[in-house]
Amino acid sequence: MNDMPLNRRSFLQGAVAGGAALGLGLGLNGSILRAGEVTGSPKPGKIGPFKISLAEWSLHRALRAKELDNLDFPKVAREQYGIEGVEFVNQFFKDKAHDSVYLKDLKKRADDQGVTCVLIMIDGEGDLSAPEKEARARAVDNHKKWVDAAAALGCHAIRVNTGEHYSPTDVKDVSEACAILSDYGAQHKIHVICENHGGPSSNPDALLALMKAVNGTKTVATGANFGTLPDFGNFPQKDGKYSIDVYDAIARMMPYAHGVSAKSYDFDDKGRESKLDFARIMKIVSDAGYDGWVGIEYEGNRLGEPEGIKATKKLLEEVRSSGYTG
Repeated sequence: MNDMPLNRRSFLQGAVAGGAALGLGLGLNGSILRAGEVTGSPKPGKIGPFKISLAEWSLHRALRAKELDNLDFPKVAREQYGIEGVEFVNQFFKDKAHDSVYLKDLKKRADDQGVTCVLIMIDGEGDLSAPEKEARARAVDNHKKWVDAAAALGCHAIRVNTGEHYSPTDVKDVSEACAILSDYGAQHKIHVICENHGGPSSNPDALLALMKAVNGTKTVATGANFGTLPDFGNFPQKDGKYSIDVYDAIARMMPYAHGVSAKSYDFDDKGRESKLDFARIMKIVSDAGYDGWVGIEYEGNRLGEPEGIKATKKLLEEVRSSGYTG
């Protein structure tokens, strides 16, 4: 997103350093998880339960072509795909953050379908890591209206972009901005979560340094409210291959996870994702104690959007509560 071309993510090129120790994190159910309990090489065992939601970006072509309207997204998720949770993207209702009539209508449409509004993915509202303090403050203020919108819709979180100006050893400015926004979110019972979404956020060392910095602040509400949204696919690639261990990276993000994004691109003749081992990933997710929403985010080109969504849902349903053999 972020006004990018059709590919929502901006992948880094080249290798990214890995392996920083995690420390303590908060699971979605409030339990404390230790890094040592979650590994990118999980042992065989049963994959636990989780709920399946649909990320609106999976239908971005239809939305941009005006074949689908944001107001109808919950109905489409339920009636066409049998999905009971939706993850909105702010660019498809960019001017409606404080439109109470619109938000009330959208919430009613979701409620009428028995669909949960899970979160809103936020783009284009400024760089929370900007070098200038005034720019960071504007970015924080710009995001606050989406906290308000998420609360109006009954969501549990907003997903933010953390920006371009930080590193594993320099998170002071971005952590201060994120802490302020997270405090505001806590006041409205909305989590503020960070996806690996290009730039420094796709470097696990940098994102986890940010988690530690914000969760290390004195405000208890911030520590419990600020977390990650691990995305299966948004990691650095070089020559068409991932340049870091994505399974290790997801495992390191999971102790802070308040959501999970099941990115998919294509599938083999057995219905498995062509680049990512979903069973292995979901065992990592399960080992972290996470049993919340897992959002389908299909971003492939070979299959159409409806077919890609259905293929991803089928794969998630097959691995859910199944036995992982390693």
